[in-house]
Amino acid sequence: MIRALTSDNIHECVKLIRTSFQTVADEFGLTKENAPRFTAFAVDEAKILFWLEKQQRALMGYYRDDKLVGCYNLLIDVYEAELGSLCVLPEYRHYGIGSCLLCDAEILAKDLGCEVMKLSIIEENTVLRKWYESFGYVHTGTKKLDFFPFTCGYMEKELNKDGEL
Repeated sequence: MIRALTSDNIHECVKLIRTSFQTVADEFGLTKENAPRFTAFAVDEAKILFWLEKQQRALMGYYRDDKLVGCYNLLIDVYEAELGSLCVLPEYRHYGIGSCLLCDAEILAKDLGCEVMKLSIIEENTVLRKWYESFGYVHTGTKKLDFFPFTCGYMEKELNKDGEL
């Protein structure tokens, strides 16, 4: 079941995001020292509170047996939505939860009047890139940021094309 998260869920949300993104950090050799702004290390209670209160992001969680096992956040900017921190706990992966969360994010963005969904990934994560491409996302470019030891890849999808997601 997917439901909106609130400030009451901050602690469990931080734990979920950090745990989920730690597997990515391990895979790509990211540490608190070489990538302190990476999600596995940068997300804390203050950041989630900022998302909720200052940026008015939607923060949605996927629950299985009353346990938060996946989430995403969505930043709306007029006709564009930015998907952030889509993640699933490692032991719950490959059961379609990520797909459900992505679909939910697209529906929510479309319901809020957005025409485009944007997201960023680690460019070198070809498995994740192919996963998003399987849902119709197209690669739009890359950028090398000084504070990351990897290249940021950018993707997007038109949500209202031909009346489909």
